[in-house]
This record gives sequence, structure tokens and C-alpha cells, in this order.
Amino acid sequence: MRNFFKFLFSKTLLIQLGLAILVLVLVVFGAMQWLKKTTNHGQFVEVPDLAGLSVTETRSLIDKSGLRFSVLDSANYNPSYPRFSIIDQNPLAGSKVKEGRKIYITVNPSGYKKVTIPNIIQVTQRNASSMLKAVGLDVERVTYIDELGKDMVYQIKYKGKYIKPGDKLPKTSKIELVCGNGNISDRAQIKADSE
Repeated sequence: MRNFFKFLFSKTLLIQLGLAILVLVLVVFGAMQWLKKTTNHGQFVEVPDLAGLSVTETRSLIDKSGLRFSVLDSANYNPSYPRFSIIDQNPLAGSKVKEGRKIYITVNPSGYKKVTIPNIIQVTQRNASSMLKAVGLDVERVTYIDELGKDMVYQIKYKGKYIKPGDKLPKTSKIELVCGNGNISDRAQIKADSE
């Protein structure tokens, strides 16, 4: 035990500890310097504003900035932006990021997705309008024909052409409902009288 305490306070142990501490400090200092150089510590690139640019323009701007990009799935069509242009990005424009950082972009599709026209034949105009609105279609106009069912939908038109339930139209399309006015036509009246 006496030899152990003698060794703890010996000159040899103190020299060894001093050398170990010196080597540790040099290793930590060297590692910190290496990390600064490899991670570009304190050096940032500003993320450019990509909103409204085409993918080709985006690629050129991103390359100049020393960044990378990845296209996310297209979003719902936004008529405020040109087709196939950038409508969203992450990180946002003006953010400070490291060189080589990947920017995630969302591209505006070519148009509204198509929706299926629900079966609104022989449904009241009010219910038909609600059903159409639920799928993303709008009623632009209601015209009336001589049919017994007042405000009952008998036909559907889109851009002047007759369409039927199950057809597909771009979302937000405006359609025309052809409804009955509650009057029976002369031909139908004659037919009813003859029976």
C-alpha cells in the first residue's frame, strides 16, 4: 500500500498524466479544426425564391446557389401560378442553409383533376346543386323545359353539350342544369288525354 501511494505522487506518473492531457488537448483541437473545414462552419447560403419559376429555371438557379433540389408530388392545381411552376418550397426563400442542402419543391400540375359527375337526374335542383358542389363542380345556369316535375333535373349540359352522370369534368367546371318548369307540354298533354 505504501508503494502505491509513493507511485501516485511520483514524478513518472505526473509526467505521464501531463503528456496524456497534452495529447488529448491536441486531438480535440485537431478534430475541431477538421470539423470546421469539412462542415463549412459559419458559412451559409441563402435559399433563393423559387415561386412561379419553371423546373428548368429552378434547376439553373439551384445549381448556381450550390444547393440541390427534390420534387415532391404535385399539389392541387393553383390557378394563381403558371402550369408546371413551383408553388411551394422547403426551406422557405431567404432561409440560411449549408451549401449542398436539398430544397424540396412542390410543382403546380397542368390543371384541375377530373371529377365524376354524380347521378343528379330526377333529383331536385337544390339537391343536385349540393351534390355537384360536394364534388367540386359549380352550377352556372339553370334552364327550364316543359316537364311536369317542377325544379327536377332532367338533363345536364357543359359548354352547350349534353353530358350524363358518370362523365368526368375538370374540378371547378361550370355546368348547366336543365330542369322541369312544372308545365306539361302540349304533346305530352295530347298523349295523356288520348290514354
